[in-house]
Amino acid sequence: MRSRPVLVYDGDCGFCTTSAHFAERRVRPRCDIVPWQFADLDALGVTRERAEYEVLWVTPSGEVHGGARAVAKALLSAGGAWAPLGTVLLLPGVRWAARRVYRLVAAHRHRLPGGTPACAVPRRPMT
Repeated sequence: MRSRPVLVYDGDCGFCTTSAHFAERRVRPRCDIVPWQFADLDALGVTRERAEYEVLWVTPSGEVHGGARAVAKALLSAGGAWAPLGTVLLLPGVRWAARRVYRLVAAHRHRLPGGTPACAVPRRPMT
């Protein structure tokens, strides 16, 4: 069993990579941050399709949270000034909006700073 959570992101996407590096430098979540291309997805209990679709937060016990919820979990783990933002993202009314905003950003990440055509998100995986 792992002792730390893992934040899994798309290492082929410039926008995602920039975001992950920002998290490492500024947010400092208490986790390992790994591009899905270098992660042992089977050991993490996630499919390649899901890892391509959204950022993932995998707990040491194997719980998998994706998208905006994964971002909230990372912010909560960082503590300090980031934790209240993570808490807010999990509130019922805000959680709904955060999911929508996350999907909007993910759907257009290839158009955002650092994005390239390789950043385009595939359709929702069957889970």
